[in-house]
Amino acid sequence: MEIHLYTWLITIGVMTAVLLFDVLVIGRRPHEPSMKECGIFVGVFVGLAILFGIGVTYFSGPQYGKEFFAGWLTEYSLSLDNLFIFIIIMAKMKVPRQLQQYALLVGIILALVFRGIFIALGKSMIEAAAWVFFIFGAYLLYTAFGLVKDYFEKDHDDEATENLMIRWVKRTLPFTDDWQGTKSTVKIDGKRLFTPMFLVIVALGSTDVLFALDSIPAIYGLTQEPYLVFTANVFALMGLRQLYFLIGGMLTKLVYLPIGLSVILGFIGIKLVLHAAHHYHLVGDWAEIGIELSLGVIVGTLLVTTVASLMETRGMSQEELDAMH
Repeated sequence: MEIHLYTWLITIGVMTAVLLFDVLVIGRRPHEPSMKECGIFVGVFVGLAILFGIGVTYFSGPQYGKEFFAGWLTEYSLSLDNLFIFIIIMAKMKVPRQLQQYALLVGIILALVFRGIFIALGKSMIEAAAWVFFIFGAYLLYTAFGLVKDYFEKDHDDEATENLMIRWVKRTLPFTDDWQGTKSTVKIDGKRLFTPMFLVIVALGSTDVLFALDSIPAIYGLTQEPYLVFTANVFALMGLRQLYFLIGGMLTKLVYLPIGLSVILGFIGIKLVLHAAHHYHLVGDWAEIGIELSLGVIVGTLLVTTVASLMETRGMSQEELDAMH
């Protein structure tokens, strides 16, 4: 897939323009968006992702179109899990409802930055040696096992809000007791203090790093085109904060989402290991899993996970749902 420099520049320019608009609007007017506002934004971003995938299919061929859709769906499902951790962080840190949109936007910007870094590193590693697919595959299998383990132990709430970085920041830096709007630092009596908003940003940022470590190997298992990897991640993250307010409560009903993600990551992990083994002539051509099968497994797993989750949680109260997580 040949991508000209001007295509990269236009893509990055459009993404930056959207983010700047979002930052300027929210920075001046932090608020809790209405359901109508959220629905419009989510619909627009999903529609743009679908149109982009159709455009990739038209200009570059159906193979790359399938790779984009497989990558986008995988990243979107991982972003939903990321979003659930964001919900836990917001609740644990008691972020005021009108400030949550700003905190989410900062978290998503950080996610884009970290994923951009890991995309570049991942591409460099792949170009350097094919054996890196063994490492990527093993890591995804380890992550898939961890998701299942966390699902049954249900201990990820404390890890999300009390990791080593957050504990170090709380222990080292001076903080105010109250919120100061969207400000991360304030000066009181000549002394520079950090606000709870800064701690929330640290929590979201450190979480983003962990999710980038999972998502980048996963999508490189579906396509090795950096442009498709980058755009799939952008479209998966755009509109995520509106989705937070639109389905924040409904997200708790997706009780089997971690299991579904573990199946997807495990499948891609096996695909990467087999791909590396085939490259070194350790196995035959049968080991190369096509993008059609990959896309089918991803879509099928997400459908089964969603339907099973909604059937399991039908009629449950919010208190009962919270107890399941």
